[in-house]
Amino acid sequence: MKSVLPGSEEREVLLTYGLEERGLVNCRVHIYESGEYVLRQGSPIESFFVVIKGTAKVCVNAENGKSLVLCSYVSEGILGDIELMLDEETASTTVIAASRLSCIAIPIPTNAGVLKNNIQLMNYIGRELSRKLLRSSDAHAASALLSSEARLCSYILATEYKGVFREYLTDAAQSVGISYRHVFRIINKLCRETVLEKTEAGFRIADMEELRKRCR
Repeated sequence: MKSVLPGSEEREVLLTYGLEERGLVNCRVHIYESGEYVLRQGSPIESFFVVIKGTAKVCVNAENGKSLVLCSYVSEGILGDIELMLDEETASTTVIAASRLSCIAIPIPTNAGVLKNNIQLMNYIGRELSRKLLRSSDAHAASALLSSEARLCSYILATEYKGVFREYLTDAAQSVGISYRHVFRIINKLCRETVLEKTEAGFRIADMEELRKRCR
């Protein structure tokens, strides 16, 4: 991870959340390469993050060591909102950079009061937490009501980046709740039917409209 001082681009991003750099203490821009950890579940969390660009994979780890991919942040969003609002000192999720990821890191101990007293930011966090609750409800309903193919197609749509699905199929199997072999069979079927196309970078979504239809 590389750390640099914020520039004009970062100041503009902060303004979209109602924040100004001069009102915050010790902000830095953290740049993560793909595969680097931003947060580790159960480890101390020291900063609230504003994503500038890139993709981060968010996971919850179970006691048996398995993980569940919850969602991906692409180009915008925040990390650490739940911990900020609950005054938690450890991360509730694991966050891993899925591509080159740059974030504005705002130290929580010295800035918590400023963040919580910012009405625009609090309104944004409230909307985001509401969306997370709806996504969680939709995920539970999908696991009970949708076919394996529909759940996997939904997962592909949720985790694709620039039209390419790059996730490990073992992660997909754990997240969707089906076996690795079954995921492999469905992926091959989607390739035969030209919904996906296998490339060196991953599986390119060749027919986005058809993939969306198959989520139902």
